Amino acid sequence: MFVGKYYNSIDSKSRVIVPAKFREELGSKCVIAKALDECLTIYTCDEWQKFVDKLDALPTSNPKARKVKRHYFSSAAECDVDKQGRITIPQELKIYAGIEKELITVGSNKTIEIWSKEFWEEQLDPDTGELMDASEAAEGLEIYGF
Repeated sequence: MFVGKYYNSIDSKSRVIVPAKFREELGSKCVIAKALDECLTIYTCDEWQKFVDKLDALPTSNPKARKVKRHYFSSAAECDVDKQGRITIPQELKIYAGIEKELITVGSNKTIEIWSKEFWEEQLDPDTGELMDASEAAEGLEIYGF
């Protein structure tokens, strides 16, 4: 399980150090792709395959389904995790996520998110500095048993 938030940066060769607590579970290969928010998602190879299976189940006759598939498949990149625990982020993905130097790496249970520090901070409440009001965010989630 990936949990926690880590502050990091990207180097001049577009490499990011994966937090040490994430490396063992991530393994030596992973897949990185655009997320629906303006961030990137890192998948273990097993989790990527599970996600691909869900995408494959979407009907190709549905234009929205085709767009979702294109969003993920066109942006996905297989990455090697080097001996120093770094992955290289492709230029197109850096641009999508607005990553220039400073970033935030966030554990998201089965995946890892990478946010530019600026985009992450835009998600924070200006009064509290918190990511969200948990009770407000939970509204409407009863249908999911939350």
